[in-house]
Amino acid sequence: MTEEEQKSEHAKLARRVVESFVRRTEVPDVSDAPDELKNKKAGVFVCLKKDGDLRGCIGTIQPVAGSIAEEIRNNAISSATQDPRFMPVTVDELDRISYSVDVLGDAEDVPDITHLDPKVYGVIVRSGGRSGLLLPDLEGVDTPEDQVRIASMKAGIRPGEPVKLQRFKVTRHD
Repeated sequence: MTEEEQKSEHAKLARRVVESFVRRTEVPDVSDAPDELKNKKAGVFVCLKKDGDLRGCIGTIQPVAGSIAEEIRNNAISSATQDPRFMPVTVDELDRISYSVDVLGDAEDVPDITHLDPKVYGVIVRSGGRSGLLLPDLEGVDTPEDQVRIASMKAGIRPGEPVKLQRFKVTRHD
């Protein structure tokens, strides 16, 4: 998928950032990003898929940068180079990678698992100082139980350990 084929400004920016970083090891300036990305803050996840398979996905629950554009830049580079599940993206792969950017809404506490819907809400699972997050509407995650189990596993929380649950919505930009 070329930059022109990416529909959203969010995904186009993620693509531009990754390609610049992988080709030239340059962290691009994002001051030319559209105002909608420069004038707001939010947590952002950037996911890369190669030939339809996950190739990297890293993000922030809450904003740590000065704008959504900066959040996309930082997390796009991390997704391409720092996701521990994958080797860093190479120049040879760039033409086969598609990008999606999830902008997170505010997390809200929920009393129990019955208030979750994995197609609508992402989940944050916390126990002690550990936390795990799972985005909504992921292939193969069909029940709240699946969602909590996977998020708990990511956080190193054992089955049966008491957890605090939060849910959030995302706006997905492909």
